[in-house]
Amino acid sequence: MDAYLGTGMAGGDKSLRLNLADTIRLAWADEDLRTRLKFVFFIFAVYVVGTYIPVPIPGVDPARFEDAVRSNQLFNLMSTFSGGSLKRISIFALGLAPYITASIIMQVAQVAFPQLKAEMKEGGAYARQKMNKYTKLLTLVLCYLQGIGIWTAIKNTGAVPPASQTFITTLMVVTFWTAGAFFVLWLGEQISEKGIGNGISLMIFAGIIISFPLIVQQIYQAVANGTTSIFSVILTAVMFTVMTWFIVYFTIAQRRIPITPLRRQVGNKTVAGGGQSYLPFALNMVGVIPIIFAVSLVYMPMQFASFFPAGTSPHNVFMSIAEFTSPNFSNWKGIVGAVFYMFLIFFFTYFYTAMQFNVDDIADNLKRGNTMVPGVRPGKQTRDFLDAVISRITFVGAFFLAVVALSQYFIPLIINIQSLSIIFGTSLLIMVSVALETMRQIEANLLMKQYNF
Repeated sequence: MDAYLGTGMAGGDKSLRLNLADTIRLAWADEDLRTRLKFVFFIFAVYVVGTYIPVPIPGVDPARFEDAVRSNQLFNLMSTFSGGSLKRISIFALGLAPYITASIIMQVAQVAFPQLKAEMKEGGAYARQKMNKYTKLLTLVLCYLQGIGIWTAIKNTGAVPPASQTFITTLMVVTFWTAGAFFVLWLGEQISEKGIGNGISLMIFAGIIISFPLIVQQIYQAVANGTTSIFSVILTAVMFTVMTWFIVYFTIAQRRIPITPLRRQVGNKTVAGGGQSYLPFALNMVGVIPIIFAVSLVYMPMQFASFFPAGTSPHNVFMSIAEFTSPNFSNWKGIVGAVFYMFLIFFFTYFYTAMQFNVDDIADNLKRGNTMVPGVRPGKQTRDFLDAVISRITFVGAFFLAVVALSQYFIPLIINIQSLSIIFGTSLLIMVSVALETMRQIEANLLMKQYNF
């Protein structure tokens, strides 16, 4: 899960030593890695089949249900991350959203309760197992809460006939969705154990990739119908390539701080401790967590509005608020929402970075390791230096996340194809980040076998 949440340590080289073609060729030539990759593809196939298994609800019009999901930007985003499952009323409709939310809550709890953080730090495997148990229990609660909220919102659109709006039907649908969410979580755990890469991240990656064939089909039909020009399609491909390069560049970018061993006195001689090494800090140290927090708050008024029937006073009030919180570059209210969205991303980037990277701990570890930053005294001066460096890195990282997150709103205006917003922004960031992380793990396995570790 850490690979997706972006909560790994600051150290480590994020660049790849081999090119993509060589990595895939060598991995497929290795029997063990080939078996692991085949297992990952098998799990993906099981997941794809599950996205097309609907919850048995009598009287529901699938087309009308899909329109109801499309009309809500938050539900449409959730559906994309789950491979279109929500639009199909699939058993995988909730996807991994409840588990991701639960994981974030548990990480925040470790900061809020120092005793819990100390227990995780000192408890070893038992503490991690215990935390995983609590995370899954919280996931169970969130599955029912989110499931009831989504089902209630969709019922209020009229997409569900009155005969299927009973308590029993609601309980059945939410239970199916909860079971599906835990099955997807189990599939991810199987990938982590028997496959290659982070299973949870790869399941999210698969959910987004599944939506791409439908997007290509929509583009083809739009060109055939004359509603979209070939120039717009070419421009889309160019923008997609540029954004992918932009994300890759900033994802692997690092600030490498040189550190040298302190000299020590041995008898009458002063002995150097060794050569110079580096303390690398990734430019994007917190992954997509700030965007997840920001999206939750930005679309919250719209989600509250969907809990009330259209035309009622509460619905109208929340929708009016949503016009000022939802990013949209086609009108001034949406521009205010874009500014608000960017502010939230900056705020949560700094907040989550402060949670994950304790400058005092890093400085103390350097001192205990008998190392120092050249020209900077150990102790308070090192802490101040690292704090200034991380603050500057965080600003650039927050700006990068803001540009990526807003790209799904301004790029469709440039290419003049509104329906393609989902292939940019957070979706593209997750795909690129997970792909790079998986390739790094494959490369690490290849290097270990090469050097017989």
